[in-house]
Amino acid sequence: MPQAPVDTSKVPPLTEQTRAEAREIIARYPRSRSALLPMLHLVQSVQGYVSPDGIRLCSEELGLTKAEVGAVATFYTMYRRRPAGTYHVGVCTNTLCAVLGGDAIFASLKEHLGLGHNETSDDGTISLEHLECNAACDYAPVVMVNWEFYDDQTPQSARDLVDALHAGNPPAPTRGPSRLATFKEVSRVLAGFNDGLGQEGPAAGPATLVGLEIAKQRGDTAPPYPASASPTQTPEEP
Repeated sequence: MPQAPVDTSKVPPLTEQTRAEAREIIARYPRSRSALLPMLHLVQSVQGYVSPDGIRLCSEELGLTKAEVGAVATFYTMYRRRPAGTYHVGVCTNTLCAVLGGDAIFASLKEHLGLGHNETSDDGTISLEHLECNAACDYAPVVMVNWEFYDDQTPQSARDLVDALHAGNPPAPTRGPSRLATFKEVSRVLAGFNDGLGQEGPAAGPATLVGLEIAKQRGDTAPPYPASASPTQTPEEP
């Protein structure tokens, strides 16, 4: 069934402040078009998705066509084409997570929330997506909320998680920051603006580091570079 058009009356407008911040992003790069990815995150930090107005702003500031901007916005899955919820919930359904319960978690959340892939609740609190691999196979099955990890999930724990999000009591991620930021807050950080919270936390947990610990116990070390090679050079193949 086709989704209803976006109600733009509920979408905050892009302001001159947004345009000024876009130009601040552009100034970071030797080539202006390299600023497109963070600029798209900036648009999302204001409107919750990459809107037609956002595509127009990026094209005007970068001297690109709207088709060029739209091609990038539709290629990367982190850019939304419809408003995301305050909490964007992604369930990994790639191979390892799927066989360990990811498919069951996604099916359970679809039924519990009454949402399908890339749909948002009527109150704007939660959006749901099935995700490809998030490089967290050692904690499968994994659910992400606004790109933060919730490890070792089950259908019941995932339902409890989204209930807490709906209630306005988001639990801290398993790894990473001590507080779960909103989708727009995270988008602003991804645009390159410091949120001032200093909430970076460890991304790797014990399961991730098992191989490193075994290597330390065995006294394993990496082979040295050849005397003629600098650390930035790749040794020649024999």
